[in-house]
Amino acid sequence: MNQFFASFASLMWGPWLLILLLGVGVWLTICLKGIQFRHLFYALRLVFSKERKGEGDISHFGSLMTALAATVGMGNIAGVSTAVALGGPGAIFWMWVTGLLGMATKYSEGFLAVKFRTINAEGEISGGPMYYLEKGLGKKWLGVCFAAFGALAAFGIGNMIQANTTAIAVEESTGLNAFSVGAGLAILTALVVIKGIKRIADVASYLVPVMVSIYFIGAAIAIFSNLDGLGAGIQLIFEHAFTGTAATGGFIGASLTQTIRYGVARGLFSNESGMGSAPIAAAAAKTNHPGKQALVSMSGTFLDTLVICSMTALALASSGVWVSGETGVALTMQAFSTGLPGHWGNLIVTLGSITFAFSTILGWEYYGEKCFEYLFGNKWVHYYRYVWVLIVFLGAVVKLELVWNFSDAMNALMAVPNLIGLILLSTALKKDSQLFEAGVRDGSIGKFD
Repeated sequence: MNQFFASFASLMWGPWLLILLLGVGVWLTICLKGIQFRHLFYALRLVFSKERKGEGDISHFGSLMTALAATVGMGNIAGVSTAVALGGPGAIFWMWVTGLLGMATKYSEGFLAVKFRTINAEGEISGGPMYYLEKGLGKKWLGVCFAAFGALAAFGIGNMIQANTTAIAVEESTGLNAFSVGAGLAILTALVVIKGIKRIADVASYLVPVMVSIYFIGAAIAIFSNLDGLGAGIQLIFEHAFTGTAATGGFIGASLTQTIRYGVARGLFSNESGMGSAPIAAAAAKTNHPGKQALVSMSGTFLDTLVICSMTALALASSGVWVSGETGVALTMQAFSTGLPGHWGNLIVTLGSITFAFSTILGWEYYGEKCFEYLFGNKWVHYYRYVWVLIVFLGAVVKLELVWNFSDAMNALMAVPNLIGLILLSTALKKDSQLFEAGVRDGSIGKFD
């Protein structure tokens, strides 16, 4: 079974899906006339605005923090360093390109999620790709497919893998066994997710800014400690983006194809643009127009890839440790340790790994719950939450090779119906977005009302 899912995941995550994800970003950027470049600053302002009108369960900020809780994770720490270790410094450039194009995709997902959201029997907002595939595209079977794949993927990539990562990190740094870590993590998770999206958003609104700030400061210190190597590091990023990288030191070399492949793949893994997960959180935002939340969602990709991932990338490039032959979290630890005294580098990366993983567990619970609700109705959702907590414990104490491969396959299968929906709804989205922009310009859609 493990071999089957490994082969299937490899097939699904082949060049065709990466090209499709990137191609949709290009297409939506063209359709929306580069909205991610024209309205980025307005989008960042909206993040901190409070709507006085409109339906929704949580604020713009709470929605973004919930999405970032699920998105900011090991992709920002291990994903970036793996891209550089396998594709060379030039992979960072293609990661940036992926992030910029992915902003248009995230905008589109957020817009459609709010436009086609609904209110469930408990009076809570429900939305996401399953709803715009059904109500916007008229293809309920595609919505069912997305929800089924999303509910299953959540238990893997959003739960067991994160719990296992946390258990390993804590055990290596403190010696605490996996059973104890799993039990503690399950209790903390239960205290949050049992209360639903409002509690998740409240916790994420405190946890995400704190954990990102600590990681950002640690990366900044590492970069400035190696300031003399920063210019050369940035030069390597742009030079190798179009040439590949020759073997040097412990780095075995990478062709141009590998450079692009790993940069694009890890960029998409980090920001999840096109995957269809983040719009589930976007739909819950209190807003008087889909366009506003769409801009807020778009800013999430900017913060994830263009800011947080870039800090990891610049720490790697300026320190020169990318040639050591290490990869993943170990390589990021090396980069941070070159600029921070004692064990502070390892401590910050370990703390980042743990907190990023925990926040992902919280955010993905909401994604999985809403997919489950779409399939089976609201009355069973509380059972889903209890099962989620139990799986957190199991994830901390079992080996996960099969779960990794299964999750990779389900994530790819999530993306396919979502991308179909984005492409087929792009014409209507373009018209709606033009009306939104016109309304903001003429004042009929107030900026912060």
